[in-house]
Amino acid sequence: MVESGRNARSFIVALIGAAVAGGFCAGTSAQTAPSHFADPSWPKPLPNHWKLGGITGLAVDGDDNIWVLHRPHDLSDMELLAELTPPLSECCVRPPSLIHFDQAGNVLGSFDAIPGHGMDVDEEGFVYVGQDTVRKYDPRTGAVVAAVARTPEREGGGQVGLPPPAERIPGKGTLRHAEVFMPGTPDAPAEVAARAAAARMFREKYPPETPMIVGGIEEIRVVDADSEIYVADNYLGGRVLVFDLQTLEFKRGWGAYGKPLSEISTDDADHAYSPNGPMAQDFVGHLTLNISDDGLVYAADRRGNRIHVTTKQGDFLKEFVLAPGTGNGGSAGGVAFSPDPEQRFLYISDRMNNKIWFLNRESGEVIGHLGSMGENGGQFFGLHMIAVDANGNIYTGEVDAFRVQRFVPADSPKGALLRRLTEMR
Repeated sequence: MVESGRNARSFIVALIGAAVAGGFCAGTSAQTAPSHFADPSWPKPLPNHWKLGGITGLAVDGDDNIWVLHRPHDLSDMELLAELTPPLSECCVRPPSLIHFDQAGNVLGSFDAIPGHGMDVDEEGFVYVGQDTVRKYDPRTGAVVAAVARTPEREGGGQVGLPPPAERIPGKGTLRHAEVFMPGTPDAPAEVAARAAAARMFREKYPPETPMIVGGIEEIRVVDADSEIYVADNYLGGRVLVFDLQTLEFKRGWGAYGKPLSEISTDDADHAYSPNGPMAQDFVGHLTLNISDDGLVYAADRRGNRIHVTTKQGDFLKEFVLAPGTGNGGSAGGVAFSPDPEQRFLYISDRMNNKIWFLNRESGEVIGHLGSMGENGGQFFGLHMIAVDANGNIYTGEVDAFRVQRFVPADSPKGALLRRLTEMR
């Protein structure tokens, strides 16, 4: 009984801390964004001594359950001691790369696809995963049932096609972290020139209007009502591509400012952005997207610190600039919408500043934010993915802290409880 009481008190302390960290503080705007609190009860502890790797995809399905795509091989050797024979610790074991959670945070199911980037689920329950292309998976068997066409080679080389599953050497991980955003030693001029020459040859062979996947996938969004799937291909800084959901055949696509694919520049200088500088004429890099209920496409150019709004046909409407002084990885990450019928707010995940930005969806005005850099509940380290369910719960995935979190609306029953806990003395 003593141990049980200690655990209960520890849980309440954690709950209060998470609520304080997750509380939203609105800005000075007359319009107020929804307030949220971090929910430390979600998800439940994973079964089988599993431990997540970096989160690279999130989706809420038609039943309001949550799919998480992660990289199991990100873990360090020290985190995989339970894989050894005999085990040296109770924890941990690499889970399958796709895990399905219910609203209570329990694991409903899982399967082991090749890890990738970006995912979504259609109304029939099929799961689409971004890898070197988009692959459609049957979640009951984990089998690939279809794939979007892609070029037989990649710019700069690298794997094309579905590789065999990576060998899981018991107790051996890779621990990938955020060093990719740290300043590095400049390459030798000869190496830079050689890469530029190879890129020119590749881009002549595969021009911007190539009607298939050329680069890698950053995000996937299914629109069941139109029987279409929107894909952010990272070739040439990013291309919005639309495919038929049933046949996976190419239908249309566009670049920054809604320009036709054929007008996307193959000159890297046109895709360059410096903090607080002028906006690039083409997408800069790490393009994600989402589609609102009223038929607008929001394409977030993370390294360009902006969101472009177009129609579903690619007609450009407006540009929202977000935290333009952000360098390296950029500010405009994943895109989600508030759950009200008008979807008045955009929720944008920001990996570099480690916060969720709340924007007025009509004007693009920043009306508040949630979170900060850190590893406590309600903070973020490598905020990467974002999704919202029908009840307004926000789900986040971190690629460096290796976790998913849920933030509940302050006016929900659990939000009211968390608020009361923060007010306790």
